[in-house]
Amino acid sequence: MATDLAIDVRGLRKAYGPVEAVRGIDLRVAPGEIFALIGPNGAGKTTTVEILEGFRSRSSGEVNVLGHDPARNERAYKERIGIVLQSTAMDPYLNVEEVIDLFRGYYPHPRPLDEVIDVVGLTEQRRTLVRRLSGGQQRRLDVAIGLAGDPELVFLDEPTTGFDPSARRAAWSMVRNLQSMGKTVFLTTHYMDEAQELAGRVALINEGLIVAEGRPDELTSQSGGTLITFRSDGAELPGELQSAARTENGRVVIETREPTQALHQLTAWAIERNTELTDLSVTRSTLEDVYLALTSTAKQSENVEIGLPKRGRRR
Repeated sequence: MATDLAIDVRGLRKAYGPVEAVRGIDLRVAPGEIFALIGPNGAGKTTTVEILEGFRSRSSGEVNVLGHDPARNERAYKERIGIVLQSTAMDPYLNVEEVIDLFRGYYPHPRPLDEVIDVVGLTEQRRTLVRRLSGGQQRRLDVAIGLAGDPELVFLDEPTTGFDPSARRAAWSMVRNLQSMGKTVFLTTHYMDEAQELAGRVALINEGLIVAEGRPDELTSQSGGTLITFRSDGAELPGELQSAARTENGRVVIETREPTQALHQLTAWAIERNTELTDLSVTRSTLEDVYLALTSTAKQSENVEIGLPKRGRRR
């Protein structure tokens, strides 16, 4: 399957006995792109990524990653990718530069040690023992290991799980650094704001199928565009607003693609009734709104991948 794409997947399927975890998906990822695959636990996300990495075989379909079929287990393919798992086992009594140099030795053309340390922001900790690193610093070291061989494509699995807000922002900057180096990044995350902030394109997988794909702004605009929320005394809204409104946690929520007109109608109605629209807010739909809308009615299963080797991944 000839292609200029970094990742080209067509009709990918994977079954475990009677259970079909991935049910014929297509994915395209361009070189230099940050692409996020999101979805609930048990949706087929991990299975898909592990097929791309060459860790798991597929049942059917075509998979081309950097011109290779990962199922062939070729050394030349492994030399061109970097994999950052949720956690990596490291000797706690080695220091940062010793760990990175150890992994650099596995590759024919590793990235210079100083560059790797600088990209992940561990310059000040380069001689610190692994066991003395903070959680965020250990995560940076995980990324450094993934970069040791100077890969063209980096798989990032839940890079900021458990981080505080400040550490998450620093990690986002690190991911952007990867893109500025010309790397292609395939990101999986449970944080919708993370996918919206980092990814040029996002694919949402649910029950083994891609149910939405596109730029984050495209997906959010399709979901309704703008949310108007407020607290009300329970009075019935005028015509069009009433049909577009719903109640969530005691607040009235109106989704609209024409926020100016909707606000004009709403405030005119409130003035006419001499009532206050308490806690009135106007916000754009987020990727999380899209995610919840597309997955809330689907059957959620935590057992799709039970019994499979986990390699530190979260299903």
